[in-house]
Amino acid sequence: MQMMTRDVLLERELEDDDDEDGDIVLENLEQRSVSGFGTLGSQQDFQTPEFEEFNGKPDSLFFNDGQRRIDFVLVYEDERRKETNKKGSNEKQRRKRQAYESNLMCDGLQLEATRSLLDDKLVFVKVHAPWEVLCTYAEIMHIKLPLKPNDLKTRSSAFDNFNWFTKVLQVDESIIKPEQEFFTAPFEKNRMNDFYIQDRDTFFNPATRSRIVYFILSRVNYQVVNNVKKFGINRLVSSGIYKAAFPLHDCNFSRQSEDLSCPNERYLLYREWAHPRSIYKKQPLDLIRKYYGEKIGIYFAWLGYYTQMLLLAAVVGVACFLYGYFNQNNCTWSKEVCDPNIGGKIIMCPQCDKLCSFWNLSITCESSKKLCIFDSFGTLVFAVFMGVWVTLFLEFWKRRQAELEYEWDTVELQQEEQARPEYEAQCTHVVINEITQEEERVPFTTWGKCIRITLCASAVFFWILLIIASVIGIIVYRLSVFIVFSAKLPKNLNGTDPIQKYLTPQTATSITASLISFIIIMILNTIYEKVAIVITNFELPRTQTDYENSLTMKMFLFQFVNYYSSCFYIAFFKGKFVGYPGDPVYWLGKYRNEECDPGGCLLELTTQLTIIMGGKAIWNNIQEVLLPWIMNLIGRCRTVSGAEMRTPRWEQDYHLQPMGKLGLFYEYLEMIIQFGFVTLFVASFPLAPLLALVNNILEIRVDAWKLTTQYRRMVPEKAQDIGAWQPIMQGIAILAVVTNAMIIAFTSDMIPRLVYYWSFSVPPYGDHPHYTMEGYINNTLSYYRVADFRGRENPYTGLGNYTTCRYRDFRNPPGHPQEYKHNIYYWHVIAAKLAFIIVMEHVIYSVKFIISYTIPDVSKSTKSKIKREKYLTQKLLRENHLKDMTKNIGVIVEKMVEVVDNNLRPKVD
Repeated sequence: MQMMTRDVLLERELEDDDDEDGDIVLENLEQRSVSGFGTLGSQQDFQTPEFEEFNGKPDSLFFNDGQRRIDFVLVYEDERRKETNKKGSNEKQRRKRQAYESNLMCDGLQLEATRSLLDDKLVFVKVHAPWEVLCTYAEIMHIKLPLKPNDLKTRSSAFDNFNWFTKVLQVDESIIKPEQEFFTAPFEKNRMNDFYIQDRDTFFNPATRSRIVYFILSRVNYQVVNNVKKFGINRLVSSGIYKAAFPLHDCNFSRQSEDLSCPNERYLLYREWAHPRSIYKKQPLDLIRKYYGEKIGIYFAWLGYYTQMLLLAAVVGVACFLYGYFNQNNCTWSKEVCDPNIGGKIIMCPQCDKLCSFWNLSITCESSKKLCIFDSFGTLVFAVFMGVWVTLFLEFWKRRQAELEYEWDTVELQQEEQARPEYEAQCTHVVINEITQEEERVPFTTWGKCIRITLCASAVFFWILLIIASVIGIIVYRLSVFIVFSAKLPKNLNGTDPIQKYLTPQTATSITASLISFIIIMILNTIYEKVAIVITNFELPRTQTDYENSLTMKMFLFQFVNYYSSCFYIAFFKGKFVGYPGDPVYWLGKYRNEECDPGGCLLELTTQLTIIMGGKAIWNNIQEVLLPWIMNLIGRCRTVSGAEMRTPRWEQDYHLQPMGKLGLFYEYLEMIIQFGFVTLFVASFPLAPLLALVNNILEIRVDAWKLTTQYRRMVPEKAQDIGAWQPIMQGIAILAVVTNAMIIAFTSDMIPRLVYYWSFSVPPYGDHPHYTMEGYINNTLSYYRVADFRGRENPYTGLGNYTTCRYRDFRNPPGHPQEYKHNIYYWHVIAAKLAFIIVMEHVIYSVKFIISYTIPDVSKSTKSKIKREKYLTQKLLRENHLKDMTKNIGVIVEKMVEVVDNNLRPKVD
């Protein structure tokens, strides 16, 4: 009675408070007794936690009594000790927090508050989930827990025969011991005896305990506004009522805990995974999964597998690059460009109006030599190889992923996933479920859902148009600045000036435009990240997986256009629609279209890829490593010197950086964008896999270092696979075949060279008695009569008078009956390009289909293990159930016999 009286008085006090934001909610005993927690034992269960002096060890993970484990920590700033004039606002925040903590204790959680040793305004609320709460919510969340030890999961390796070689790469099992495997089943309280419970304190591991507590924290109410409940720790943190909420690391990363019962998993992860000296070792995936959860574990498993597969691609790419490098001196057409008697005598037409002058072909000598490295037969071989490689990678990853699903017990995870609390809060409409024919609540009607999807799609489309507008702006910049560079750079006609030899107008324009494009990409990324989250929140997906998949598709679609649009422009549009000197094509009626170098735009595409890939890697490392390191360094400098050794674990973790719920999302996005660069445009840059390999080897250890040393521990989450990133990679793989075929056909000069070699170097079109590449440059440059320049196309003529000039195209010369029309060579080249694309696509797609068909997504052995484990689990549960029934029947029979005996026994007077 005393408890209930106090509860009612506190509710009335909160209701009488004039709170314009809404009513504070304090849940009473009757509301919570139906949840399965029974009756709470004392008045103190309905109070906010009492403050306790910290009297334990710095590494302690327990309450002050040394018995109850800390499963979560909430941090807030005491309003009564703040130096601020906003007393009304502070009081409202305090009441919301008190109501929230009271409701947490009504839910069965136990709280203990401790003030900071370094800042007495900070309060740390330690949260402990007792056994009864853990069991109840484990059943609600369908968490799989051990039934009995499993001796089926014997993990074999394809390299068992090479143990003498791979032992150095393996994690030392004497340091990180292999995890014991179990048969598992979704937990049920009424079948608790079936589960492998040797010790209640260790039956739920720390990761599972944190998941359960976070599930509760995310769903407890603290306020009602217009009959709409406000709830969840995320909203409280974002509104500033709490400053942070996080599970604890188990120890310091650089030293073992003083507590002998601590497993020191963080220390082991740092030593065997994140430390630079372990860069050559395999990742301890099982320990990563155990400590951080399956979601982070599957990310590092995927990243490690992708990196291993890149090794093969990098070796072949380097071989193709070396082939081009060592054969560049045999490049006949480059020799002709550099030959003073051939390229030195070819005068090229101006590439812009009035300010541009005639120029000598020999000034492109250096770029033509570089182009020979990338535009070689090795490029074709490498493009075909990468089309097959990407299929092998995706198919083998599916098999590896299926093995991890079995080993990590996430095969039936999708059936266990709960609705997001944000979704549940909006469920106000009642509909009839088509399957169960029962009433259920949904956040909006079918019509409302269509409206939301339409609005979200329109917003995404608008931002994509904005990206396209920025690309057009870059194109206009290129067209405008090319004229400036043509006018300002030295105009030595023979190209002997040292600056002009290496910095042509085309090169200067390409480099500056690539740098500006990279800056714009980074700015738009920062803006759109926030916009995409707002759009996805408005869309209101049901589960966390649906939310992440929806956000993934939006972000990738934007990033695809943002990162790759400039590369697509250079590869497939620049220099393709320029007309000819007397009749050029203009953008917006003002800007003359860009032309490629005489050797094509392939080298410029390579430059663009190098700048974007390199710049992106540098920028990401600055964001991921330097920023959290500097922030943590500043935080440590503000604390008392040497205080870290005396402060408790929760205070040390508070001064680390928060990871954020979407932290892993950005890691995936970074790698998928890189995957696109490696596959979509690899025909222009065979060293891309090598750069990606080096970057990924460092990325794995940098991410590991960041997680173990610079960030608070994330809430462990379950994950079955890599989600929407898998179909995205499959889409990129399909598109990569087309883009690489088109790069070879339309961007490189390979097809025109082959057509010339086999058809136009010998009679009837050529004059050479045998197949040769001699004369190729002269054959691919058309003539234009200078007298035919009209109006604004009049060139700068200060360096001499010329009757004709040359330009890159296949057109008839002046005086021909069809002058300046495309010649027969042009149509041969077009036919050869189209034929090449069709043949290459069909060949690679056929090989991809055969590989996909012959390599099953789940290996036969994994399928057998899954079926076997499922059978044995069901058998075990059935046997236990029969034992219980037999035992109960035996008890009933004994009682019946006893009753019958009592009835038959003669009564004694």
